[in-house]
Amino acid sequence: MKKLFLIIGAPGSGKTTDAELIAENHKNITHYSTGDMFRAEVASGSQRGALIDTYISKGLIVPIDIAIETIITAIKNAPTDVIIIDGYPRSFEQMNELDKYLVDETEVELVNVIEVVVSPEVARDRVLGRARGADDNVEVFNNRMKVYIEPLKTIQEFYESKNLLAKIDGERTIKEIVDEMDTFIKSKI
Repeated sequence: MKKLFLIIGAPGSGKTTDAELIAENHKNITHYSTGDMFRAEVASGSQRGALIDTYISKGLIVPIDIAIETIITAIKNAPTDVIIIDGYPRSFEQMNELDKYLVDETEVELVNVIEVVVSPEVARDRVLGRARGADDNVEVFNNRMKVYIEPLKTIQEFYESKNLLAKIDGERTIKEIVDEMDTFIKSKI
Protein backbone atom coordinates (compact mmCIF):
# COMPACT_ATOMS: atom_id res chain seq x y z
CA MET A 1 0.00 0.00 0.00
CA LYS A 2 1.22 3.50 -0.87
CA LYS A 3 1.56 5.80 2.14
CA LEU A 4 0.71 9.41 1.31
CA PHE A 5 1.80 12.52 3.19
CA LEU A 6 0.44 15.92 2.15
CA ILE A 7 2.36 19.08 3.01
CA ILE A 8 0.44 22.35 3.03
CA GLY A 9 1.62 25.87 3.71
CA ALA A 10 1.49 29.40 2.42
CA PRO A 11 3.38 30.36 -0.73
CA GLY A 12 6.96 30.81 0.48
CA SER A 13 6.53 28.58 3.54
CA GLY A 14 9.33 26.30 2.29
CA LYS A 15 7.11 23.23 1.89
CA THR A 16 8.61 22.22 -1.48
CA THR A 17 12.23 22.62 -0.32
CA ASP A 18 11.48 20.68 2.89
CA ALA A 19 9.86 17.82 0.99
CA GLU A 20 12.67 17.72 -1.62
CA LEU A 21 15.32 17.44 1.09
CA ILE A 22 13.48 14.64 2.88
CA ALA A 23 13.05 12.67 -0.36
CA GLU A 24 16.75 13.18 -1.22
CA ASN A 25 17.70 11.63 2.14
CA HIS A 26 15.54 8.51 1.68
CA LYS A 27 15.51 6.09 -1.25
CA ASN A 28 12.04 4.88 -0.18
CA ILE A 29 10.34 8.31 -0.40
CA THR A 30 9.16 10.04 -3.57
CA HIS A 31 8.31 13.75 -3.57
CA TYR A 32 5.95 15.54 -5.90
CA SER A 33 5.04 19.23 -5.82
CA THR A 34 1.70 20.05 -7.39
CA GLY A 35 3.23 23.34 -8.50
CA ASP A 36 6.13 21.52 -10.18
CA MET A 37 3.76 18.98 -11.75
CA PHE A 38 1.66 21.81 -13.16
CA ARG A 39 4.71 23.82 -14.33
CA ALA A 40 6.11 20.71 -16.06
CA GLU A 41 2.79 20.20 -17.84
CA VAL A 42 2.83 23.87 -18.96
CA ALA A 43 6.44 23.54 -20.18
CA SER A 44 5.55 20.42 -22.17
CA GLY A 45 3.42 22.57 -24.46
CA SER A 46 0.47 20.20 -24.18
CA GLN A 47 -3.15 21.29 -24.48
CA ARG A 48 -3.64 20.52 -20.77
CA GLY A 49 -0.51 22.58 -20.00
CA ALA A 50 -1.91 25.58 -21.84
CA LEU A 51 -5.13 25.26 -19.86
CA ILE A 52 -3.24 24.95 -16.56
CA ASP A 53 -1.18 28.04 -17.46
CA THR A 54 -4.33 30.17 -17.78
CA TYR A 55 -4.92 29.51 -14.06
CA ILE A 56 -1.45 29.51 -12.46
CA SER A 57 -0.26 32.61 -14.32
CA LYS A 58 -2.98 34.51 -12.43
CA GLY A 59 -2.36 32.75 -9.10
CA LEU A 60 -5.67 30.88 -9.37
CA ILE A 61 -6.40 27.29 -8.41
CA VAL A 62 -6.21 24.69 -11.18
CA PRO A 63 -9.64 23.05 -11.71
CA ILE A 64 -10.32 20.08 -9.47
CA ASP A 65 -10.59 17.44 -12.18
CA ILE A 66 -7.20 18.35 -13.67
CA ALA A 67 -5.54 18.52 -10.23
CA ILE A 68 -6.96 15.18 -9.01
CA GLU A 69 -6.08 13.46 -12.29
CA THR A 70 -2.50 14.75 -12.10
CA ILE A 71 -2.08 13.75 -8.44
CA ILE A 72 -3.67 10.29 -8.66
CA THR A 73 -1.56 9.42 -11.69
CA ALA A 74 1.59 10.54 -9.87
CA ILE A 75 0.79 8.51 -6.72
CA LYS A 76 0.01 5.31 -8.60
CA ASN A 77 3.14 5.64 -10.79
CA ALA A 78 5.47 6.55 -7.92
CA PRO A 79 8.55 4.31 -7.74
CA THR A 80 8.30 4.07 -3.93
CA ASP A 81 5.64 3.19 -1.35
CA VAL A 82 5.98 6.50 0.52
CA ILE A 83 4.90 9.63 -1.34
CA ILE A 84 5.05 13.25 -0.21
CA ILE A 85 2.95 15.73 -2.16
CA ASP A 86 3.27 19.38 -1.29
CA GLY A 87 0.90 22.19 -2.15
CA TYR A 88 -2.26 20.10 -1.97
CA PRO A 89 -5.08 20.48 -1.05
CA ARG A 90 -5.55 24.22 -1.58
CA SER A 91 -9.32 24.34 -1.38
CA PHE A 92 -12.23 22.68 0.38
CA GLU A 93 -13.26 21.14 -2.95
CA GLN A 94 -9.80 19.67 -3.58
CA MET A 95 -9.72 18.25 -0.05
CA ASN A 96 -13.21 16.82 -0.40
CA GLU A 97 -12.56 15.24 -3.81
CA LEU A 98 -9.33 13.64 -2.61
CA ASP A 99 -11.06 12.36 0.51
CA LYS A 100 -13.91 10.88 -1.57
CA TYR A 101 -11.35 9.20 -3.81
CA LEU A 102 -9.37 7.77 -0.90
CA VAL A 103 -12.46 6.27 0.79
CA ASP A 104 -12.69 3.60 -1.94
CA GLU A 105 -8.97 3.39 -2.64
CA THR A 106 -7.26 0.22 -1.41
CA GLU A 107 -3.80 1.05 -2.77
CA VAL A 108 -3.29 4.48 -1.14
CA GLU A 109 -3.52 5.53 2.51
CA LEU A 110 -3.37 9.18 3.60
CA VAL A 111 -1.09 8.95 6.63
CA ASN A 112 -0.81 12.64 7.57
CA VAL A 113 -1.20 16.23 6.49
CA ILE A 114 1.68 18.43 7.62
CA GLU A 115 1.18 22.19 7.73
CA VAL A 116 4.32 24.33 7.53
CA VAL A 117 3.29 27.44 9.45
CA VAL A 118 4.74 30.87 8.59
CA SER A 119 3.40 34.40 9.00
CA PRO A 120 2.10 36.25 5.92
CA GLU A 121 5.04 38.69 6.25
CA VAL A 122 7.66 35.93 6.16
CA ALA A 123 5.87 34.27 3.23
CA ARG A 124 5.77 37.54 1.25
CA ASP A 125 9.44 38.34 1.91
CA ARG A 126 10.50 34.85 0.80
CA VAL A 127 8.39 34.77 -2.37
CA LEU A 128 9.30 38.27 -3.52
CA GLY A 129 12.94 37.64 -2.62
CA ARG A 130 13.21 34.52 -4.79
CA ALA A 131 11.35 35.88 -7.87
CA ARG A 132 11.41 32.55 -9.69
CA GLY A 133 9.01 33.57 -12.42
CA ALA A 134 6.16 35.74 -13.58
CA ASP A 135 3.98 34.45 -10.74
CA ASP A 136 6.33 35.91 -8.10
CA ASN A 137 5.16 39.54 -7.94
CA VAL A 138 3.20 41.45 -5.27
CA GLU A 139 -0.19 41.33 -6.99
CA VAL A 140 -0.02 37.61 -7.77
CA PHE A 141 1.45 36.86 -4.33
CA ASN A 142 -1.41 38.71 -2.60
CA ASN A 143 -3.92 36.71 -4.65
CA ARG A 144 -2.13 33.43 -3.90
CA MET A 145 -2.16 34.25 -0.14
CA LYS A 146 -5.87 35.07 -0.27
CA VAL A 147 -6.56 31.81 -2.15
CA TYR A 148 -4.48 29.92 0.47
CA ILE A 149 -5.94 31.56 3.60
CA GLU A 150 -9.66 31.55 2.67
CA PRO A 151 -10.19 27.76 2.98
CA LEU A 152 -7.39 27.12 5.51
CA LYS A 153 -9.51 26.96 8.68
CA THR A 154 -11.92 24.47 7.05
CA ILE A 155 -9.02 22.31 5.82
CA GLN A 156 -7.36 22.39 9.26
CA GLU A 157 -10.60 21.46 11.05
CA PHE A 158 -11.33 18.63 8.60
CA TYR A 159 -7.94 16.96 9.03
CA GLU A 160 -7.86 17.66 12.79
CA SER A 161 -11.21 15.85 13.12
CA LYS A 162 -9.59 12.81 11.48
CA ASN A 163 -6.51 13.19 13.68
CA LEU A 164 -4.37 13.66 10.55
CA LEU A 165 -3.06 17.23 10.92
CA ALA A 166 0.42 18.03 12.24
CA LYS A 167 1.81 21.58 12.36
CA ILE A 168 5.49 22.47 12.04
CA ASP A 169 6.99 25.91 12.67
CA GLY A 170 8.33 27.05 9.27
CA GLU A 171 10.15 30.12 10.59
CA ARG A 172 13.28 28.29 11.72
CA THR A 173 16.34 27.12 9.81
CA ILE A 174 15.76 24.70 6.96
CA LYS A 175 17.75 22.07 8.87
CA GLU A 176 15.56 22.38 11.98
CA ILE A 177 12.35 22.19 9.94
CA VAL A 178 13.51 19.26 7.80
CA ASP A 179 14.86 17.34 10.82
CA GLU A 180 11.51 17.68 12.63
CA MET A 181 9.48 16.76 9.54
CA ASP A 182 11.79 13.85 8.70
CA THR A 183 11.54 12.44 12.23
CA PHE A 184 7.76 12.80 12.15
CA ILE A 185 7.38 11.05 8.76
CA LYS A 186 9.70 8.21 9.79
CA SER A 187 7.62 7.71 12.96
CA LYS A 188 4.52 7.18 10.79
CA ILE A 189 5.99 4.69 8.32
